[in-house]
Amino acid sequence: MVDSERGVDRRNVLRTLGAAGVLGLAGCGGDGGGDGGDGSSGDGGDGTDSDGGSDGDDGGSSSDGGSGDGDGGMDSVKAAWIYVAEIGDLGWSWAHNEGRLSAEEKFDWLETDYTEAVPPGEVERVTREYAQGDTDVVFGTSFGYMDPMFKVAEDNPDMILEHATGYRTRENMGRYMGKIYQPRYLAGQATGMVTETNNIGYVAAFPIPEVVRSINAMAVGARSVNPDVTFKIRWINAWFDPPKAGEAANSLIDEDCDVVAQEMDSPAVVRAANDAGVWASGYNAPMGEFGGENYLISPVWNWANFYEPTLEAVHEGTWEADSFWGGMETSVPTLDDWGPNVPQEVKDTVASSKEEILNGELDVWEGTMFEGESDESLFQEMQTFVPEVEGEVPS
Repeated sequence: MVDSERGVDRRNVLRTLGAAGVLGLAGCGGDGGGDGGDGSSGDGGDGTDSDGGSDGDDGGSSSDGGSGDGDGGMDSVKAAWIYVAEIGDLGWSWAHNEGRLSAEEKFDWLETDYTEAVPPGEVERVTREYAQGDTDVVFGTSFGYMDPMFKVAEDNPDMILEHATGYRTRENMGRYMGKIYQPRYLAGQATGMVTETNNIGYVAAFPIPEVVRSINAMAVGARSVNPDVTFKIRWINAWFDPPKAGEAANSLIDEDCDVVAQEMDSPAVVRAANDAGVWASGYNAPMGEFGGENYLISPVWNWANFYEPTLEAVHEGTWEADSFWGGMETSVPTLDDWGPNVPQEVKDTVASSKEEILNGELDVWEGTMFEGESDESLFQEMQTFVPEVEGEVPS
């Protein structure tokens, strides 16, 4: 079970981030599925729309007018989600769908729908179909959906759109993502404490900033408790390819890695680790059932803590287009439950560090080459490994 004890007020989160923390973010959720993107800003990443106007991300306030002028609520809300993969992949799309289901169960005034496995080239058509069906709000969950949704938003000013991981907004289109690097750091501490060979393997999807950021955070966390640890990376250039992911995990295990982690939309790496009798950490969704006795813990998403307050704002007529990049204080990015054999010392260390992150006492990047970097830089420009990681990021 993920940690849901802290809700999120997205206005307060944005105010704490400030304008510098939300402008110009580009992210993940790429065309190939999963939660990755191309790591670039298609319009220069300068926080402006293609028509030259500001995207309105000033740390919580939005442009006047549009759907978020707060001039009245709605008796009922029809919301739809568009997923880049099938929700049964136990990955990125599954996690977003869990958020949809939670909101649907909570609000009796909410009607939901979804379309899965939608490639970016089809998202404009799907979004327009929802608009014609009088859908009030559409959530698009892939980076590749950004430009088509931006276009549809212009043509449907009375419809609200929210885009995961991108950087463009309109008066009726917001954007959202979470700082998964924080729970990655904590999971990294766990890997650094249980390894005996000091070799940790990581099966990675694409060499984009989102994935590089996750690898770096995990490696920094591991080195914070174990100065001798090294991370070995295997790129498979896919979000969902269980056979290839399993092969990559086994190759890392053959190279003396006694802990493996992943950036996949399936539990294939966790399964391979279990079969080989080594520790494993998953991603996106709780994967303890696949890790057996050697399961550690996984960074996961609890999107209900974003979707529910967002939908409440739509219902109440207070929704505004803004940017959300919340950390663990929002419980959107979090950790799942510990595996059955994780030592208490590991749990205590991670619990202490988690509290420091929540209290603002621990900055994951402090003491690294990324200390002091802006949110914009961390989000869209991280293309270099920290020294704890072997090799270089492929160009």
